[in-house]
Order: sequence, then C-alpha cells, then structure tokens
Amino acid sequence: MTVEASVTIPGETFSRVALTAGAVELLDKLWLIHGPLMFHQSGGCCDGSSPMCYPAGEFITAEADVLLGVLDITSGSAGRAGPEEDGAPRLIDFWMSREQFEYWRHTHLTVDVVPGRGSGFSVEAPEGKRFLIRSRLMQ
Repeated sequence: MTVEASVTIPGETFSRVALTAGAVELLDKLWLIHGPLMFHQSGGCCDGSSPMCYPAGEFITAEADVLLGVLDITSGSAGRAGPEEDGAPRLIDFWMSREQFEYWRHTHLTVDVVPGRGSGFSVEAPEGKRFLIRSRLMQ
C-alpha cells in the first residue's frame, strides 16, 4: 500500500510524492505526539539530503521552496477509518527547495522508513527509525 500525494504544481496531472505503508504508520504515531506535520527535502549534505519531518509550521517555507504535494494519512494504520474525532483530516505538506527541485524535476519520490537514527532535527529521530527517499524517473 502506498499513499500518493495530491497534485499541487500548476499544470501537472500526476503525483510527485508517495508514502510507503511503513512511513504512514510512523507518521500516524508521530502525529499523535507532535500534532500536524510537514516534510521538507533540501539538497544539503549529510542529513540535509534526507526528508526532514517537522511539526507543521516549524520549518518556514518561502519562494525558495516548491510544494510537491499534500499527503493524506487520515485513515492511518492505527485502525481509524475516517477523519479525526474533531473532523479534521491529517494532511502533510511535502516541500522541496526550488534549487533541489530543478535537479529532481523528472523524479517521483517515495518516502520510506528504515531502522536507524534520523537527524536530530527531524521528529522521527527518537523513534530509532529514519525517513529516506526512494526515487524513480517519471515517464
């Protein structure tokens, strides 16, 4: 099972980002701890080349960033079958630096999770897991 992001780039008709079932499961857990979440993918070195997950609004985006998609984890993997109790869906924005987007323009990104220590700035770090990108060229 994968969750595909909504299309957010004007003129496009295809999803650029997806989540694996393992990523959805971890994000569901992190949402319960931190509330609404967001991703940012930079082109930096070290952990900067991994997708970073933050509480929504903790990383300030600007004209130097592109919103690649919005991922809906509302149903999650914790047995919920619909919107949150307050009626709000669980939507996660996935941002990328505009400079990095120029390099990855023809790439579909799938966020996965593996054992290991994530960056100290990304919210999954204490969980003993880290997010990573699996990519494929789009046709």
